[in-house]
Amino acid sequence: MRCWIVGRPGPIAEAPLRATERPAPEPRPGGVRVSACGVCRTDLHLAEGDLAPHRPGTVPGHEIVGVVDSVGPGTGRFVVGDRVGAAWLRSTCGGCRFCRRGAENLCPDARFTGWDADGGYAEFAVVPEAFAYALPEALDDAEAAPLLCAGIVGYRALKRAELPPGGRLGIYGFGASAHVVAQVAIAQGASVHVLTRSAAARELALSLGAASAGPADGVPPEPLDSAITFAPVGDLVPVALRALDAGGTLAIAGIHLSDIPALDYAAELFREKQLRSVTANTRADGEEFLRLAAALRVRPAVDRRPLSEADRALADLAADRVTGAAVLLPG
Repeated sequence: MRCWIVGRPGPIAEAPLRATERPAPEPRPGGVRVSACGVCRTDLHLAEGDLAPHRPGTVPGHEIVGVVDSVGPGTGRFVVGDRVGAAWLRSTCGGCRFCRRGAENLCPDARFTGWDADGGYAEFAVVPEAFAYALPEALDDAEAAPLLCAGIVGYRALKRAELPPGGRLGIYGFGASAHVVAQVAIAQGASVHVLTRSAAARELALSLGAASAGPADGVPPEPLDSAITFAPVGDLVPVALRALDAGGTLAIAGIHLSDIPALDYAAELFREKQLRSVTANTRADGEEFLRLAAALRVRPAVDRRPLSEADRALADLAADRVTGAAVLLPG
């Protein structure tokens, strides 16, 4: 099968992603033929070495949509021909204190698609059926792919931000995850203020119904009840904290963040402001978000690319040349 692997991690300009041919993976529970795979910033972090590789020559990609092509023994949740999705969280131990209390995203033995096991930058992938998702029929494959990480993890970030009903939400950075979360928040009655360096992303935000859109280091037109930083830029953390109203919450989305500068306690944290991180997602988050996305008619803005252009798609993501979500199509 055709696929891409992370060869030697390094700057995207040094081509760390390499095209190759490999045997298709052996049929095991949930084996799928990939029909679309989203391009996530986490894939970029892995390719560039911000995330240390867990194994050599890994196929990245964890926003996988496909049709079940074969199944292994002992399976029964899905059958050949079903359309399924696979996300970042691939397995957990099921028995630790975190798993037992419903916080499987914090499991110390968690494994991840496209990091611990081969992902979806390929024609075939193997997905554990217990961690696969049935997908809303209303979305085509390319539209569904970004929901499987950008959507799910962004939704967890929205929950961690504790946005009150009808509240004022600030979104810093406006890529794949942020533009999905904005649709959810707006549909639920929030006033959304987007702050991002990309002029094209600001235009997209306004077209989706954002109340305002300005530069990443700008000041929103009203104090915020909640904020989420999606850009992996630590310098934005104090900017977002200063924009919060008293009692507001800032959630930091994403698996990698550059260093946060020293915080001014009085200006940025006092008056019961909260600063929270986000770590992966639980399967319950995924199921809840996919139901909500279907009900609210969330539609990602998709930049469709052939699988053969995976390296270019990552380079465009690194250079902020992707508006919305890039999706690879093997066909």
